[in-house]
Amino acid sequence: MQKWVEGTVVNQKRWTDTLFTLYVDAQIEAFEAGQFAKLALAVGDEIVARPYSFVNAPRGRPHEFYYVTLPGGPLTQRLCRLESGDTIYLAPRPSGFLVLSEVPDGENLWLISTGTGLGPFLSILGTDAPWQRFGQVVLVHAVRHPEELTYRDSIARLLTERTGRMRVVSFVSREELSGTLHGRIPAAIEDGRLEAAAGVALSAARSQVMICGNPEMVSDTTEMLGRRGMKKHRRRDPGHITVENYW
Repeated sequence: MQKWVEGTVVNQKRWTDTLFTLYVDAQIEAFEAGQFAKLALAVGDEIVARPYSFVNAPRGRPHEFYYVTLPGGPLTQRLCRLESGDTIYLAPRPSGFLVLSEVPDGENLWLISTGTGLGPFLSILGTDAPWQRFGQVVLVHAVRHPEELTYRDSIARLLTERTGRMRVVSFVSREELSGTLHGRIPAAIEDGRLEAAAGVALSAARSQVMICGNPEMVSDTTEMLGRRGMKKHRRRDPGHITVENYW
């Protein structure tokens, strides 16, 4: 266990039958908003570990992790049963490149997520960086069912704190819900509904886009943005799109 830091569960919030937020107190190295930590539990004679993004901003405590349980998942089926005071292990050093320090400047910043991919963007929005570097920030969160539109209080608070600087667009793919867009993000980019809902340009000339969520959404959205002249950002070849797949 020497390579792991022992943490303590502070609380666990259950959003739906499969969506949870775990709050953990642990002394690990500093992280940059958008990064992830590896969480681990002992399962028999083995340590089972998976990466989970921080939802809390770097200065916030306790550490907060938003996750979905998977049927038969060796870790998530145990995570969701943890209670206050239980022990969990964390890798000492956070990792990941879904961070604003890797993103070029632009007029506006789009944060496009599905499901628990929302988590790292909440961490980023809890820092000063996006507001210092971009005139407008658009948070996009897509889910299947209305009850999966979580963290609404946190998002409402951000909208109040950043009046006129932040827009939020929610998608529900399998039900019709007033105030949300129906269907998939790539289709809404193609037909212009996403830009219309946000009231912010989505273009190579003005925008930087960070995408986090299921691989199909990430791939299809990247492809759709490519039709607008946007490309993946690389240090040696600056672009407009920074991505992270969420499984």
